[in-house]
Amino acid sequence: MTPPLAAATLPTMRDLDVHLGGQRPFGLGFWPLPEDDPGVELPRESVRLVSPDGALVRGLLWLPPGGRPWKTAVILSHPRGDFSVHYACPLLAAAGYAVLGFGTRYMGNDIDCLHEACIVDVKTAHDEMVRRGAEAVVLLGNSGGGSLMAMAQAELGIGDGWVGMAAHPGEGVFMLQVVDPSVADEHDLFSRIPELDMYDPDNGWRPWPQPCSYDPDWLRRYREAQVARVARIDAVAKAALADSEDARQRLATVDRESDARAWRDARARTVAMRYLTIYRTLADPAYLDLTIDPDERPLGSLFAFPDPLDANYGRAGLARTMTARGWLSTWSGLSSAAKLADTMPQVTVPTLLVHPTADTEIRVRQAEEILANAGAEDVTYVEMKGAPHYLEGHRPAAMAHVADWLAARYP
Repeated sequence: MTPPLAAATLPTMRDLDVHLGGQRPFGLGFWPLPEDDPGVELPRESVRLVSPDGALVRGLLWLPPGGRPWKTAVILSHPRGDFSVHYACPLLAAAGYAVLGFGTRYMGNDIDCLHEACIVDVKTAHDEMVRRGAEAVVLLGNSGGGSLMAMAQAELGIGDGWVGMAAHPGEGVFMLQVVDPSVADEHDLFSRIPELDMYDPDNGWRPWPQPCSYDPDWLRRYREAQVARVARIDAVAKAALADSEDARQRLATVDRESDARAWRDARARTVAMRYLTIYRTLADPAYLDLTIDPDERPLGSLFAFPDPLDANYGRAGLARTMTARGWLSTWSGLSSAAKLADTMPQVTVPTLLVHPTADTEIRVRQAEEILANAGAEDVTYVEMKGAPHYLEGHRPAAMAHVADWLAARYP
């Protein structure tokens, strides 16, 4: 008979609690690590809300320890991430704030993600915290959540403050810097224009983990070609939506009783959803050439394990499958309304941007551009030196900055 384990070796509830640093699903780097545990018991409440247009908004409400009263709420989300288990939640709750981390209606699947609908979900969460007695509600966005929360504030006027944590300039703007412009045929994964391929030795590429060196003139042409590829995908998506609109107008002129076949055909084209398969979306030369927008980042990408080439061609990938309207709303840097260059001038509430200087995805230059576009008079910028995108190893210090900033401005 096997003897029982000593009590000291048995896992505790905290060891098993993914919300406080237990084993995390692969790839969910924004979930807490054991070192992010604030060390106090925090009440948690499962929250299920229904938006005005009938979408389900799910999350966790984290409350201060010991029943301590709160007056300010922080809400955080992401277009497709489950931010109910974001590392900011326990750390800010321990600091005395009510924190609602939630997922939008597109949680885990952004194939048909419409930012215009996402901000309705943000407002639903905002209004719930007001209903619960919040005297101030602060919008916090990490990564793609930053542009989501800025769009919600700019377009809906909600929120008494905006906090960006490693916020990028918008998911579409991010796509402009990572989409592979060497794709010659959108229907062929392996089609290639060699002179536009960052993974071609003639252009300066060397096999991982060797650093690469790309010529500045070549890089300029490469960036222009990235914009051109996005424009081509946009044209396909817009044509698909135009076809649906034309069919809708025809449908209004067809009598379903006297001409059922024509009505059926027009109806099918009206409701049809064109899907786009977008290959090779991890091709930013800055991943492999650290002289491009130099900062403290290492070689590689958050989305690669470890070689960006593998992720560029491999399974899944950013925006791999999108509806026409989802692409235009979320991943097109030319068409999406969720661009901080457009929304930040309209965000006039107190603004805090926390930027990790070793982020492989967001450059210091881009953080400075976000600040330059801010429309608020009260703007604070904090750099977390040497921190990666999800601030592993730096989270308690980063959230202490956020908590101090909140305490100086809100009840």
